Order: sequence, then C-alpha cells, then structure tokens
Amino acid sequence: MIGIKYHATFPLAAGALFVAIPYSISLVAQWLYGWPNKPGYKKYIEALKPRRIYCLTRAVLEMLKYLQYGKLYFQWKSWYKNVNNNKHCVKGITFGRRGNKLDLYHSPSMGQPKTGLIPVIVFVYGGAWGSGERSTYCLLALQMAQELSASVICPDYSIYPKGNVLNMVQDISDSLIWVRENGHFFNLDKDNIVLIGHSAGAHLCALTTLFLVEGVDELFIEQSQQREITNSIKGIIGLSGVYNIMDHYRHEKMRAVEYVSTMHKAMDGIENFDYYSPTVLLQRLNKSQLKRVPPIALLHGTNDIIVPVESSLKFSEVLTSLSIPVALYLLPKMDHTKIVTDLMAPERHFYHTVFACIKQECRKCIKPC
Repeated sequence: MIGIKYHATFPLAAGALFVAIPYSISLVAQWLYGWPNKPGYKKYIEALKPRRIYCLTRAVLEMLKYLQYGKLYFQWKSWYKNVNNNKHCVKGITFGRRGNKLDLYHSPSMGQPKTGLIPVIVFVYGGAWGSGERSTYCLLALQMAQELSASVICPDYSIYPKGNVLNMVQDISDSLIWVRENGHFFNLDKDNIVLIGHSAGAHLCALTTLFLVEGVDELFIEQSQQREITNSIKGIIGLSGVYNIMDHYRHEKMRAVEYVSTMHKAMDGIENFDYYSPTVLLQRLNKSQLKRVPPIALLHGTNDIIVPVESSLKFSEVLTSLSIPVALYLLPKMDHTKIVTDLMAPERHFYHTVFACIKQECRKCIKPC
C-alpha cells in the first residue's frame, strides 16, 4: 500500500513542480502585465509555449533575490520619513510642465563660509521605464552628496503608463531647466552639472543629452535654451545602462519577458526603437553637434543578467569611433542591482569600488566648489 501511494504521489509532485507551478506563475505574470497582442497573432498559443513558460517563470523567480534588500528598504523608508533629516535635503520641490517633484540633497559644504557655487549631480533612477520613485534613493543621494562634495538632485519623471519615453526625456530636461532657473536660491552652479543614471535612468540621461545636442523640436524648448542646457552638462555617468533599444528587446525575448516588460510600451512600439536609442541617435548628429556631446563614463557589472555588459561595450565602441571622450569600467562579480544599492551605505560590499570610479570621472569634468 505504501509503495502504491508513493508511486501515485511522485508523478503528482513532479507535475506540480514542473508544470502547474511554472504555468501558474507565467499566466499570472502575463495576465497582470499584458498578453502578446499583435494583428493575426495567436497570443494565447504563443504565451503558453513551454519555452516561454520556463523562461518567464525563471525570470519571475529571479526577482525573489530582491528579498535580500528588505533591511535596506526599511532603512530608506525610515530615513525619508524622519523629519530630523530634513536638514540634509529639501523634499518635494515642484518642477516642470507636468508638476513632477524633485528632492535636493545638500552638499556638505553648503552653508560654510567662503564656499563658492556648488556643482550639481542630477541622479536619474531606473525601473524599466515603468517603476521607481525618488524617495527610494534618498540614502544613495545623501552618500553621493558627501562623496562628491556636490548637491544632488533626484527628480521623479513620468513613468509608463503615466507617460512615454519622450515625456520622460522632457521631464529630465525640465529638471535641468529648474537647476538653471532656481539654482541660485541654493548656491548651485547652474553651469556645472553631471548626469548620473542607473539602467533605464542611464538611458534617459544619454538620450536627454543627445536630444538637447540635436535640438529636437519635440522637447518644446527654445533652441537657445537647449544649447545653454547642453553647455551646462559637463559629463554623463551611466550605471548598467540600456543604449540600444532593439538589442535590449532581443535580450528580453531570450528571457521571454518582452511582453510583460514595459519597455516596448513606453517606446510606443518597435517602430520607435531606433529613434530612442542613443547608439543610433549618435549616427545622425553632424560634426558640430558631436563636438558638443559631453564626456561619458560607463560602469557595468560583469554578472549583470538584466542588462548584459555588451550594452555598455557597444555604446563605448560607438562613442570611441566618433571621437567622443568615453571611459569604460567593467566591474567583476557585480550584478544589475548591487551597482546602485551598494551606493546607499558605506558598509555595503561594492560601495567604495563604485564610488572610486564615479569620483575619478567627476574630477575630470566638474569644477570643485
């Protein structure tokens, strides 16, 4: 009887492990974030293919590793809510055409006698163009202000579905306009700005700068003002960034997450991938415009499976071919998340490694206060 029960239970357990659980996880993910939906496309058949089920389930289960950041989550939540920390920053400043908010973190030299104008870091967070908020990065911005002796601005932007990528670029541009128009109230050097972004944020930093260099009409900013903003950007530092949208879409297809990802939706479809790719955009700039592209530094972890290291490698090659100053840092054993979360506290493993690279690049392009 025991043997019969064992032989009956094992197939059921195996079926649950290899069929029921993966299919359930995949179906829920696709139901929540969008089924494949194209004209003439058998979306349910495609969505239920075994390879897609397996790969998507694996991608979902990989997200469980974010549980290790539980302690860090409560730390930044607590810090941001604590009114005693307001001496370090100004929260919730309204800016731009859509009424987004930004937080300003003071440089350690703020308020000291004989201090000149203070350089500005604009940090743009990632989140696959569909998630993220400025409060999450309060500890990072605080450490960045201290390590770089600069004031740090962390703006929110119109993530999907509130906005598309063009709206996001407009929002980042508006945050730069805010610095130029209001920076004097906080002793900021409006002509001494460095953009730092992570993942989708790195993409937006590069894309915003190149749109400004090109003088794109869709920004709805006067050409003279676009030129002024461009001249004030002294450098870009990208952390694990996406720079060619079609390449990243192919990577998403390999992981079977292209339909649940917000990327193609935020880009308004595959037909716009080239238009929003910095690697492609660079090819259409003329010689005069290329000379106005600021120096770019690219940091990427070699263990990154979310955005493969080839993204930064290829972008670096394009920049080098066009004689644009570029520095490339490939960081061993670092993944997509740690390159940014480890900047939130000095005791974290990669804190000093990543900040050493960032400080080296900032010294090249911004004037000390």
